[in-house]
Amino acid sequence: MSTPGPDRGGGADRGSSPAVTDAPAVADCPHCQKPLPLCICDSVVPVESRLSLLILQHPQEQDRALGTARLTALHFKHAVVKVGLSWPSLAKALGRPVADPSRWAVLYLGSAKGAALDPGRDVIALNRKGEMAENQRAILERIEGVVLLDGTWSQAKALWWRNPWMLKCQRVILGPKRPSAYGELRREPRRDGLSTLEAAAMLIAALERRPETASTLQAAFGRMLARFREVQGSNPELAPRPKPQRQREFRRRRKA
Repeated sequence: MSTPGPDRGGGADRGSSPAVTDAPAVADCPHCQKPLPLCICDSVVPVESRLSLLILQHPQEQDRALGTARLTALHFKHAVVKVGLSWPSLAKALGRPVADPSRWAVLYLGSAKGAALDPGRDVIALNRKGEMAENQRAILERIEGVVLLDGTWSQAKALWWRNPWMLKCQRVILGPKRPSAYGELRREPRRDGLSTLEAAAMLIAALERRPETASTLQAAFGRMLARFREVQGSNPELAPRPKPQRQREFRRRRKA
């Protein structure tokens, strides 16, 4: 879908300035909240999952064009997306009367020593010291839900520190075998830096031992990126070239 250009005022008098009107705003999809030309909701395939999913999005994460939080949630029946900085408890964030954080996993990269200890694992449970925990299988099998932090490196860190109840959750990290499919659209400074959708695909597929979950979500991500590139060629104002903010931010954080 292309955005109509301004009215050239073809009926104006020859000596007068042409009448110019602003191009009408492009509507957003009420589900994924992307501009409609970037929406792929009609191709979303629901995924069967026993796990609940909670996506906490930093309020300053405003990349609607390439963001994947709401698109991820659309694939799952038991998924909640909340925008904000802090919640008093997991139950409050979920909107439930009760929720046991010890039965939930939170994906937080931060600093971790576990990936180097077992690079063959898709998901690694960490202890409080950021080291690979013992009894990996037993820990991961009791997980009932997953918390994902949606935002830049510093935004995810802010969500982590502003919600102390996350320390009661089982912290996990990922060991992806390849970098994010974002490619040149958004270069991540670390190999384990993935989109929210890719992280959900890898984490939930591994915890439930359902590789088809990963395939379904990765296919959706591929369609989203293909649509973005298509619209970028015809309507660059709807799909602007992203700025490498995450790399610059990561470098600043390492120098600090």
